[in-house]
Amino acid sequence: DQDGQGFSKEITRDFFKNVYAYMFGALAISGIIAYTAGTPEVFAKYFVNAAGTGLSPLFYVVAFAPVGLGLLIQMAYQRLSFGLLLLLFMVYSVLMGLSLSSIMLVYAGQDIAITFFVTAGAFGGMAVLGYTTQTDLTKFGSLMYMLFIGIFIAGIVNMFMQSEMMSYIIAIIGVFVFTGLTAYYMQQLKGIAQDQTLSHMDRSKLAVVGGLQLYILFVNLFLSLLRLIGGRD
Repeated sequence: DQDGQGFSKEITRDFFKNVYAYMFGALAISGIIAYTAGTPEVFAKYFVNAAGTGLSPLFYVVAFAPVGLGLLIQMAYQRLSFGLLLLLFMVYSVLMGLSLSSIMLVYAGQDIAITFFVTAGAFGGMAVLGYTTQTDLTKFGSLMYMLFIGIFIAGIVNMFMQSEMMSYIIAIIGVFVFTGLTAYYMQQLKGIAQDQTLSHMDRSKLAVVGGLQLYILFVNLFLSLLRLIGGRD
């Protein structure tokens, strides 16, 4: 009926408003931290070992802690309070900002800015496509997820191999995977937003989880594109 549809549209709109607020809030935190910490002095002080011969243990903590934290938020959100979820997401975005600070030392500021706008355009287009398409993207999403795990493992291997060619291949596949997953996750979030059986608290928590998922996709798409179109400083 008309009232039910109006109610459904309103809660869907509120849900997505929250999802995007969390996502953009986290991006802002990460951006500010990355910009502030992205100086040779800060990097040398905290992320290079005492002997100056390699990376410090703190660098690896900052690089890998977000992976565990992201999984914790997505898998344990029902058991965590809403306040704790938000706090963990903030900690996640701070750690990601520190982790991303190294790109400030590698790429020119102009390239980073251009890539950010290209990422925003591609991400926005795929988000709209995922929201509006009538095609069920479940199988497509599963395939993208398997590819994502593959490039994640390949990326870790390449940290030790340092192969330029492998890095480019990972970046090219990454652009395809992260744009595809954006459309898939938007369809999933639309389903959550329109599910009237969810309690207000569950909906609020899932908005945080949704914000995190879109944030992760945006950052990974940005990094893949930067690898392809950004000139080294």
